[in-house]
Amino acid sequence: MKIRSFRDLEVWKLGKELVLEVYRATALFPKSEAYGLVSQMRRASVSIPSSVAEGFNRFHNREYRQLLFVALGSCAELETQVEIPLDLGYVDRKGRDLMIEKLDHEARMLRNLIKKL
Repeated sequence: MKIRSFRDLEVWKLGKELVLEVYRATALFPKSEAYGLVSQMRRASVSIPSSVAEGFNRFHNREYRQLLFVALGSCAELETQVEIPLDLGYVDRKGRDLMIEKLDHEARMLRNLIKKL
């Protein structure tokens, strides 16, 4: 299968899946977190597939790699932010573990793509 668009990339698809999971999970957080943790987690999650898409549409591999590194950084940021709601009792361990597993998979895919460029 030829990749014609960032939409064809598995790394973008998984990133988008993570966004949806973060939005679903944070919808259950207390209203007092709307401008704090909820906002931070949503921005970090959206940054992952957005950076992949933006990088794909750049003309140079150097720029693409840089944006993939941004996406990788957002994965680490989100992974940290996923720990906090567990400690606050907003999510259970199973939900946290599933999110961490997907973030780890996304980060591995990003690293592999970076190596190929």
